[in-house]
Amino acid sequence: MDNERESANLEDRRGGGFGGGGRGGFPIGRAGGIGGFGLVAVVVISLLFGVDPSVILGGLEGGGAPSPGYQQQQPQQQARGPAAPQSDEAARFVSRVLASTEDVWTAEFARSGRRYQAPRLVLFSGAVQSGCGAAQSAMGPFYCPADQRVYLDLSFFREMQQRLGAPGDFAQAYVIAHEVGHHVQNLLGILARSQQAQQQSSQRDANAVSVRTELMADCLAGFWARRAQEMRNILEQGDIEEGMGAAAAVGDDRLQSRGGRGQVVPESFTHGSSAQRVQSFKTGMAAQDAGACINRR
Repeated sequence: MDNERESANLEDRRGGGFGGGGRGGFPIGRAGGIGGFGLVAVVVISLLFGVDPSVILGGLEGGGAPSPGYQQQQPQQQARGPAAPQSDEAARFVSRVLASTEDVWTAEFARSGRRYQAPRLVLFSGAVQSGCGAAQSAMGPFYCPADQRVYLDLSFFREMQQRLGAPGDFAQAYVIAHEVGHHVQNLLGILARSQQAQQQSSQRDANAVSVRTELMADCLAGFWARRAQEMRNILEQGDIEEGMGAAAAVGDDRLQSRGGRGQVVPESFTHGSSAQRVQSFKTGMAAQDAGACINRR
């Protein structure tokens, strides 16, 4: 994607931290109360594209029904204003992928008579203050509907390659497209309905709602890849395999088996198994329109 345009919706806050008075992120002190999963498992699962580790910890400690990382919260004051992106290739790559999602979803929304409102993508390092509260890099990339921003620490891509076994540029593009998929869901009112359903459900049923929502975002990422290829011929040999490899690497079953005692608990899944995530991405790649993802059951 070296010759593609770059997005104007990139904010670079690397090195900004929480600023003054921000709330803490990952509650390390609560680790002693974890049941079947160890702390390592929670850290790894928190890399599942926007799940707050405190939610996972709270659910394992007998708290209420878990909420996904896209949980609607009241906007909070940003720690610092947007800055021009730093001039480096990683930021430029992210900007190009973001621009591609803008082109695809602007066209797709127009097909149904809608206007697409592109999200902003915030690059940060270590910690950041979002419209959904304070966050740390250990939480992984996430989407905040309160300020309609995707948050990404580029170190996550290194984690994907070195610890999760998911290397490659297109694996990184899949991550961005997945989070933008949550933005599409937000614009269509799907996130709000999902949250309401979770709040009215048992923990097991709430997890199932979360899985369906996340698999839809995987499908929308696959659909983006299809449309971007049709529009700009962006794919190179091996790209699709990289995308599916990334989807498999962050399946709940694979991540749970890597952490703690290696125990896999399907009823605790919040994003879907590796096989489900790969299949959802493939479904999106084969779809003629986004409705094939949105109307899946």
